[in-house]
Amino acid sequence: MNKFIFVSGGVCSSLGKGVAASSLGALLEGRGLNVRMVKCDPYINVDAGTMSPYQHGEVYVTDDGAETDLDLGNYARFTSGSLSRSNSITTGQVYDSVIRKEREGRYLGRCVQVIPHITDEIKSRIQAVFREDADTDVVIVEIGGTVGDIESIPFLEAARQLIHESGKANAISVHLTLIPEVAGGELKTKPTQHSVKAMQEQGIQPDILICRAPVMLDEPTRRKIALFTNMDPDAVFTSYDVDTTIYEIPLIFFEQKLDQVVLKKLGVESRHANLSPWYSMMERFKSRNGKVRIGIVGKYMDLHDSYKSVYEALFHAGLAGGVEVELVKIDSSRLEGSDPPENILGTTGEDAEIDGILVPGGFGQRGINGMVKAAAWARENKIPYFGICLGMQIMVIDWGRNVLGWEDADSTEFNQDTKHPVISLLEEQVDVKNYGGTMRLGKSESVVQGGSRILTAYGEKNIFERHRHRYEFSNKYRKEMTESGLLLTAFTPDGSLVECTEWPEHPWGVGVQFHPEFKSKPTAASPLFRDFVAAARDRKQSLR
Repeated sequence: MNKFIFVSGGVCSSLGKGVAASSLGALLEGRGLNVRMVKCDPYINVDAGTMSPYQHGEVYVTDDGAETDLDLGNYARFTSGSLSRSNSITTGQVYDSVIRKEREGRYLGRCVQVIPHITDEIKSRIQAVFREDADTDVVIVEIGGTVGDIESIPFLEAARQLIHESGKANAISVHLTLIPEVAGGELKTKPTQHSVKAMQEQGIQPDILICRAPVMLDEPTRRKIALFTNMDPDAVFTSYDVDTTIYEIPLIFFEQKLDQVVLKKLGVESRHANLSPWYSMMERFKSRNGKVRIGIVGKYMDLHDSYKSVYEALFHAGLAGGVEVELVKIDSSRLEGSDPPENILGTTGEDAEIDGILVPGGFGQRGINGMVKAAAWARENKIPYFGICLGMQIMVIDWGRNVLGWEDADSTEFNQDTKHPVISLLEEQVDVKNYGGTMRLGKSESVVQGGSRILTAYGEKNIFERHRHRYEFSNKYRKEMTESGLLLTAFTPDGSLVECTEWPEHPWGVGVQFHPEFKSKPTAASPLFRDFVAAARDRKQSLR
């Protein structure tokens, strides 16, 4: 079918462009189309791998090991199309490729320019998604940034060219803008008018307008916007603030017939819509009963997006377990003072108590000892604990220090001189100097041992999850760790690397070296997150 939908944003950032694009993808999949999502990021970084979580949020990892923008996580949670490094395009990748081609003489001595060479490279990468998967019907391309930003201009120009070359029946523009509310509750349309004008100056007349607003726009407001932006009135939609969950947005768009208008503009015969998984998910959301409080003990607590996939996976697990999950964000550095852990983690009163502890991934030494304290507290007090990547390594360090009595047990990432390096650098990482894209990345197989919590969760012995790390459980301590009681319950197929640790005689203490949050969906929660939240729920109920 080879149809393109370009999604852009105006007025300001953080309007929910990624959620809008993902919701549209979910609707088209509900209509039986094969959809692939692409994110164009205007930054000059080659990928998101070396960016600070405080600046850019989490790094989302694909099966093939690409370190990408967190919007690809939205795509994965809303749609079922495969995601790989070809689904993430950055200015850095584009210029790197063009410059290498120029150095190799592939432009035959011509002057290399933004137009056509940079825009041709962008178009080629977008079109490559069709070449990669011949069954793809529609590619939805989200252009990062805000119209008017100098960084986004090459991507918008590439979109303009593809719309012109493909024809209006095969490529359309969807533009997301802001309708602010001023004093007195009046909605102002002028920013949207200016935003569409900025798109027109780039040579693109939006075909569909999605207006982010505090409330549903009434018919007169929609007609006014259409009149001043050269749009059809039935092509103006509202993405209004919801008090439920972002996963209701596909249904909100469906009620406004966004997918019908898109299909009509793309010349696709309308077909039956099957959104039953989304309606079922919303039924589970509305029928939740009770609440569990999960303490996330991490390093990057000031920005919600730093652990975006973890938070979303906990929400999905709550849907599966029929409970609301309250996130209690705890900076691990707070646990490094003289206060006992229970004063910070909370153990008094039903409403104050933490029902489960999760330690997510991270890098660097800051706050590590606080995480170790949190793990020890969860182990000793029989609090359900889930360690992800660094969180599993923290379990091992705690076991070495507080069970085996090795006070200096540590990771060589944090202490190169420790006498007990229970976590150490992968052998192939020893001489690595470049940090971007050089870790153990992407999908990898793990073989699960019988009688384990992880086997109960997955129900099968061979599982595939994604990794992003450099350090591993040190094999020289396997014997002492297992003889003292620590359970090693998953390994790589050749048995060379430990993939999962569990606490014995504990209601639920599991650490995994991989990142199961990346594959969790609102319609299908990650098995480990599901069982972790269920364990926290069961513990809370048993204490009543």
